Amino acid sequence: MGIFTTAFIIGFSGAMMPGPLLTVAIGESIRRGFSAGPLLILGHGMLEIVLIFALTLGLAGFLTRAEVSVTIAIVGGIFLAYLGYTMARDARSGKLSLSMLSLSKDDDKDINPPPKYKGLKHPVVSGILISISNPYWTIWWATIGLGYITMSLQHGLMGLSLFFTGHILADLVWYSLVSATVAGGKKFISEGLYKGILTCCGIFLTGLGGYFLYYGIFT
Repeated sequence: MGIFTTAFIIGFSGAMMPGPLLTVAIGESIRRGFSAGPLLILGHGMLEIVLIFALTLGLAGFLTRAEVSVTIAIVGGIFLAYLGYTMARDARSGKLSLSMLSLSKDDDKDINPPPKYKGLKHPVVSGILISISNPYWTIWWATIGLGYITMSLQHGLMGLSLFFTGHILADLVWYSLVSATVAGGKKFISEGLYKGILTCCGIFLTGLGGYFLYYGIFT
């Protein structure tokens, strides 16, 4: 598959997982409306593009060394396969639920961002600070993200651009849907469909993890 397509699917599966950014997106969408989701992802994306440039400009030569790319691919493959397996398992068992998106503007008194984010004045700032303080975000970029950057660099700047575009577009699509759902007080996706998508994404991630391992061991 192309870099853009696989980056989009990986990004989409990650975006759908519950976490602090989703919690803030719900609270901000109640107060600000649909624009909250895209603005949060703008901040999130700004942070990620700075990270990608920092990695490639400072470590490009190091990352493209054969022994380094092999190690990163193997570590990223193991983490990706584990992530995919747990995602599919939890979706099928019901541990992952869409119930927190079944909200309306009348729920404002019950749904609020975590306390340390309440003082932030703008969703773009929230998107940056919430992302950088999320341990999962750091682990993802240190394993899967770094592995993807390494492989994308084999195709130069175009490969890197395709990776980032697919990755951030997935976040934008999902969080725009979340904001539209909350701000409109409607449910645009069923519980069954949500779990089905997560299960399919989990299977895909497991397979892609296997590809990462194959790339690291046999190439």
